[in-house]
Amino acid sequence: MSLAVVRDLRERRPQATAEEIARLETDVLSGFVLARASAGLADGTIRSDLSNLEQIRLWFGRPLWEMEPRDADSYFGTVLRQAPIGTRLCRSQALSVYIEFLELRFQAELHTLTGHVARCPLDEMNRPRGKKDARLRIPPTAPEMNTLFSGWAQELATCRKFAPHARNYAAAQLMAAVGLRVNEARTLDLADVKWDLGRFGKLHVRHGKGARGSGPRERMVPLINDAARTLRWYVEDVWGHFGGDHSLAGAPLFPSERRWLNGLNGRIGYDALRSSLAAASTTHLPAWTGKLTPHVLRHFCASQLYLEGMDLVAIQELLGHSWIATTMGYVNPRELHQVGEKPQVTWSRRGSAGLRSLYELAV
Repeated sequence: MSLAVVRDLRERRPQATAEEIARLETDVLSGFVLARASAGLADGTIRSDLSNLEQIRLWFGRPLWEMEPRDADSYFGTVLRQAPIGTRLCRSQALSVYIEFLELRFQAELHTLTGHVARCPLDEMNRPRGKKDARLRIPPTAPEMNTLFSGWAQELATCRKFAPHARNYAAAQLMAAVGLRVNEARTLDLADVKWDLGRFGKLHVRHGKGARGSGPRERMVPLINDAARTLRWYVEDVWGHFGGDHSLAGAPLFPSERRWLNGLNGRIGYDALRSSLAAASTTHLPAWTGKLTPHVLRHFCASQLYLEGMDLVAIQELLGHSWIATTMGYVNPRELHQVGEKPQVTWSRRGSAGLRSLYELAV
């Protein structure tokens, strides 16, 4: 009986050229993106992972498969020592998944070319601890929102370009009324407005944010809070100014002024919605010191609905949250003690049936 030859995987091989290593690193990253897309992760999640990996790679200066635990100690213990816990957790998660992908798909090729064995530099000793919680955003009050939208509406009569200003105004009203995310609003089509569903009509949100990196999750959003009236005004009096054909499949609800060769308008961008809201806040709400973003409008919607009697489960369904704990983080703490009390100012006109009853009827 003879003994078989055992080869240590850590045995050094002839060093690869810089071009070969760069080519392998590019192939690994391309495969990583394709694999994550195949798993159904949203594009935004994949872009976030790539951004985090790029930041680590920029600091390390070498391929990430060469990182050792002591390198991770230096990066997370020194460079990111004062960084928010969310940043630390996102970077560590992206790095762990990337190295796991290397181990599963490129271990043999990596060792043949470089002599390295892929292993995660994060272990139980240096892995960042903590829990990533959504940062609480304190939205304006109902009277302040009334002031903002009233001033914004009056500005439409004298603005230089009516259609874009009215479009941005309507999108902001919609986000504040039913709590849409900015991406959910900008990706709506005209056909996603279902006027015949429910008491007020509904929005078919096709690009809802998925939980834990999953793909888009669809939901139906009832047009409560006068959202139906805002949308009818916008569709009937504003949308046609962009010159689009409403009969074309995929016609965007909130179009840009750019027209494609197929006759469709492009979609409004994130920056246009954010900058218009910020400009309106500066002009019509100068006393408010906070930063008004589309996501703050979403927090405003949740706080107002809870204050006026809608329970958390109904708000969770409206906002498209997977966990009730996430919805609880959207409710402004200053409103909690007022639940059950009649608010001094009502943000929009509603019937006497009560907001929860209206929601149930709409659903």
